[in-house]
Amino acid sequence: MYVAVKGGEAAILATHDLVAEARRGDPAVPEISVAQIREQQALACARVMNEGSLYDQDLAALALKQSQGDVIEAAFLMRAYRTTLPRFGSSEPLDTAAMAIRRRVSATYKDLPGGQVLGPTYDYTHRLFDFGLMDSPAVMAGLDPAISGRDGGGTSVSGDARVKPEHDGLKAPLDATMPRVPDILGAEGLMEAEEPPEGDPRPFDLTRDPVSFPADRDVRLQSMARGDEGFLLGLGYSVQRGFGGTHPFVGEVRVGEVAVEFVPEELGFAVDLGDVTLTECQMVNQFQGSKEVPPQFTRGYGLVFGHSERKAMSMSLVDRALKARDFGEATNYPAQQDEFVLYHADNVEAAGFVEHLKLPHYVDFQGELELIRRIRREREERLAQEQNAKEPDTMPEAAE
Repeated sequence: MYVAVKGGEAAILATHDLVAEARRGDPAVPEISVAQIREQQALACARVMNEGSLYDQDLAALALKQSQGDVIEAAFLMRAYRTTLPRFGSSEPLDTAAMAIRRRVSATYKDLPGGQVLGPTYDYTHRLFDFGLMDSPAVMAGLDPAISGRDGGGTSVSGDARVKPEHDGLKAPLDATMPRVPDILGAEGLMEAEEPPEGDPRPFDLTRDPVSFPADRDVRLQSMARGDEGFLLGLGYSVQRGFGGTHPFVGEVRVGEVAVEFVPEELGFAVDLGDVTLTECQMVNQFQGSKEVPPQFTRGYGLVFGHSERKAMSMSLVDRALKARDFGEATNYPAQQDEFVLYHADNVEAAGFVEHLKLPHYVDFQGELELIRRIRREREERLAQEQNAKEPDTMPEAAE
């Protein structure tokens, strides 16, 4: 039985007003701007750009504001907007070897050509609240007064005088180019070679064509680049805990800006469209070799928008796990199953499938309700019949 809900449209419209009110919060508190989110919540914006499959920092910040900080809802907004954009063509392959480095670390070599560049990172901070961040916005707060230059701050401001931290003198120009660790190993023949597929075809576009399995590596990398960070993190963690059989080393993580070039048909040569911030991770893994291939290191690769080290590292771990079949390794675990990974990494699709359960299912439920009632009724009747059959006949005999 289905009963129509009267006034449903009016109720839905009223929820829009309630959402706007909840999003704004207390009117006495200044409203946060898109520019503030873009500049001060850059890591959240990077996640939205990755999972929304669109590089635009302003739109990512707007999506976070509109969704009240719900990253999956913000990614959904980005993808929906992306479908409205015309496509003029494809850019040239990005040259991450020429990245303008902001951060670059390796767990395999202490003395790298170009050096370790710690850059902005939480790796060396204590997980303690910095209550200085609740003070005046005119002060850049930090955790350690000995480093920050003030009691809890970075560059202190007193009138027009600025007191620079002592570590400012440690800054030095970085090398224009820094060789990637897998390239160093490759020069010795110790790293798996990266060769393009025969004929170097255009990469598959999973936003336009359906995916089939087993999926090629370009499809897998695309899917993971816009996959849910938490899901990939869990899978990456699983392969290290024995559900994947890999022993990884971070060959290199680098963060910086890379030029995007495009070749217009009417010009015939590449023009620079601007720079994008990327995070690249090359994960180095052991491989014992085979009859055809000598022992060597193999790689897992991750490349994502913005400063997103956890995502890039997780992606590179799962990328290597998904290459198990290429090396003749067993594929017994979830992270090694491309169909499992690719079908379930998309958080927009997963959220839609889970959250659709909130929508009306009145007819379905009434059908199951009636089924349960009928089964229970039949069961009770059968039990009653069985009970009657067991009881002796206690009726008195008729008088002669």
